[in-house]
Amino acid sequence: MDGLNCNPDTFDIECRMTNEAFKKNRRRNELKSHHYIISFDPADVSECGLTGKRAQELCLEFAKKNFPGYQAVVVTHTDGGNHSGNIHTHIVINSVRKNAVARQNYMDKPNEEKAGYKHRSTNRFLEHLKKEVMAMCEREGLHQVDLLSPAPEKVTEAEFRAITRGQKKLEQINQEIVQKGLKPTATTFQTKKDFLRKAIDECSGSARNFKEFQSLLLENYNISVILQRGRYRYLHPDRDLRITEKALGTDYGMEHLEKRFLQNDNGIQPEHRTTTHHSVHGDYHKDPTAIFYYRTHLRLVVDLQTNVKAMQSEAYARKVKITNLQQMANTLIYIQEHGYDTRENLSRIISEASAKLNEAQESLDELSAELKTLNSQIHYTGQYFSSKGTYTEFIRSRSKKKFRSEHASELQAYEQARDWLKSFYTDGKMLSMKSLKSRKQNLQDKISSQKQALQELRSRCTELETVSYNVDAILDRTAMETEKVPIQSAAHHNSQKERKEESL
Repeated sequence: MDGLNCNPDTFDIECRMTNEAFKKNRRRNELKSHHYIISFDPADVSECGLTGKRAQELCLEFAKKNFPGYQAVVVTHTDGGNHSGNIHTHIVINSVRKNAVARQNYMDKPNEEKAGYKHRSTNRFLEHLKKEVMAMCEREGLHQVDLLSPAPEKVTEAEFRAITRGQKKLEQINQEIVQKGLKPTATTFQTKKDFLRKAIDECSGSARNFKEFQSLLLENYNISVILQRGRYRYLHPDRDLRITEKALGTDYGMEHLEKRFLQNDNGIQPEHRTTTHHSVHGDYHKDPTAIFYYRTHLRLVVDLQTNVKAMQSEAYARKVKITNLQQMANTLIYIQEHGYDTRENLSRIISEASAKLNEAQESLDELSAELKTLNSQIHYTGQYFSSKGTYTEFIRSRSKKKFRSEHASELQAYEQARDWLKSFYTDGKMLSMKSLKSRKQNLQDKISSQKQALQELRSRCTELETVSYNVDAILDRTAMETEKVPIQSAAHHNSQKERKEESL
């Protein structure tokens, strides 16, 4: 993490001081900062040797060139929020320029280069930034996309975050459904835009003209499409406003789709996106049931008595029985491979795994609490040193009342930090900022390792609980079938007796 025209640890405090000096950002609804993200291709790491350190250097240089005069923090992360492996850098700037700079050609607002004026993220400026990013990637030999041309499939940050939130919520709902012995109808969350994209891809694959395309969308997906002002405009079944290619991407616009209609009419097969399929390798000749065995994909045995669909449909019930047998085979293979010969042995293993999971969670909670305290130390230490000079001037000033009224926020920040540090360091010995940052890095590494260990333990416990559930289902079914045997024998004996009496 680096700072531009500020100390990164006291970025918020110094920004408030700048805002106060220029009497800006005093209202609650004012835009106080701007956040830019530069995201690198995951292949840049393996193919181009990009490291987090190098990305930080490049983006710090980028920030100095394109955000001169602003207070900014530059932070690089080595992995994405969805664990995609892409290095990305956050650049956060104060909305008020601290120092005046020379006017640049991308500035289109009056006095934009002067100190005290607010940042404007105009289209012209964004175009300039895109060109700079592309030039940087080309200079460094990194992968890049054409940022200046419209995207074939446009997914905005808002839609991406909606997908992430929706998928998480769907997985929670599906977990509850599975626990009740039912089968989820959907496993992948889909936004309304994504629903439109998939429907358009499907229907445009066979349509030879716009009328056919229009008819297929309406019949198969209840989607209305019209041609208006040179654009296709789509209406989702659950929306009142139409959506154009501007929101979906150029692959869903009139120009691209008309080319596809022409290809279909001429019998030319369009290129399809390639997908990666994963297969499981095993000796299926020796054990045919092994083809159904996926160690990390064990599913709960569906209980026919509580499965509503099974009650409503005999055909579905037969299908579920086959699935149950497959899952029972999976479970038998699993317990044999791991040597769980008795139910008591399996219960003991589950208890031990659960205890380890609880210990790991407690350890993570302790580390998180320690990090929270350490962050407070860093915050107040930085605040103390950044405002100490003002407090020294206050002590030396002749008119303390006037000085305090002019520097109230800085003096208040100093006194707040001083009081907190006094109460924390009872022996009066403060740690240096360098020492605190070193401790924080070590602590963050420990937390990262602990989170990974916790995730592995959680997966292990879930897997064992699934196996235990399936084992109980198998044993209970065996017991039920055993109980049926004497009843069938008695019935057979009675029927024989009745036939003998009839013959007499």
